[in-house]
Amino acid sequence: MPMFKPISENEATGKVKEVFDEIKSARKITEVPNFWKYIANSPETLERTWNSLKQVMKKGALDPVVKELIYVAVSITNSCEYCTRSHTVAAKKKGATDEMIKEMIDVVGIANQNNKLVEAYQVEVDEIYK
Repeated sequence: MPMFKPISENEATGKVKEVFDEIKSARKITEVPNFWKYIANSPETLERTWNSLKQVMKKGALDPVVKELIYVAVSITNSCEYCTRSHTVAAKKKGATDEMIKEMIDVVGIANQNNKLVEAYQVEVDEIYK
């Protein structure tokens, strides 16, 4: 059970309403996703998180699809179903194919497996990697 109730769009005012409107406009959606509604309980957190996400996820040295796939990979590793689902949809909107997503999942799986093996065997880092 959630600790706080979501802030609905019809009860949003001030900074929360401004950020909600910007989210819908930027994402070309008609309803604010639940994540934003819940963190709107702290308008400062809502604004800071939205601004940070815009800054990090904008087009840069990495293609937007790659950024979304990285986000999904981290979300899978952190067991965040909400983020995995929402950013998979975002990745697809930006051009990711099912094949790309499946391949990314394979990479996440093998990386997590091998990371655990390295830690379990306490493998020392080779000199060439330092």
